[in-house]
Amino acid sequence: MLPTMPMSSAEGKDWIHDRIAGLTAEGAVTVLDIGPGVGTYAKLLKDLPIDRITGIEIYEPYVTTYRLRDYYDEIVVADAREADLPAADVVILGDVAEHMSEPDALALWDKARKAARRAVYLSIPVVHYPQGEIEGNPHEVHVVEDWNHERILETFPGIGRSWTGTEVGVYECLTS
Repeated sequence: MLPTMPMSSAEGKDWIHDRIAGLTAEGAVTVLDIGPGVGTYAKLLKDLPIDRITGIEIYEPYVTTYRLRDYYDEIVVADAREADLPAADVVILGDVAEHMSEPDALALWDKARKAARRAVYLSIPVVHYPQGEIEGNPHEVHVVEDWNHERILETFPGIGRSWTGTEVGVYECLTS
């Protein structure tokens, strides 16, 4: 069944939370969340010592509909593929790479690795996962519907640890 809200599977979210929690053992971190949708990662990380969390959201209506300004210190309405990414300790690409071509996803991954002082986290479907527009947002369409674990490891350089579920895989690239 296709989603009716701009949110992804819960798979892997706890893994990302725990990995970021490990990074905060040395002190608070800053986070850049690319494609916050309904604010999943801001809500997920609220119990951790986060100095600042910034979201880059491509679809302005989500900012109001999902009250993103209530969860993020800053929301930038922009296409992350074209925007300058602010430096942060942690960059999250939470279910965004499948919404663009493979070359665009790889270019965004490279930008995220340059912006991240400590780590980048990628969450992405690892099975055939078609999706169309949601709430009139054309950016919700899954452009690449057939990512899988092996293809992700071959495509996105620098991945160290990962976890895969039945629908979603999550991947970590440490940058420091």
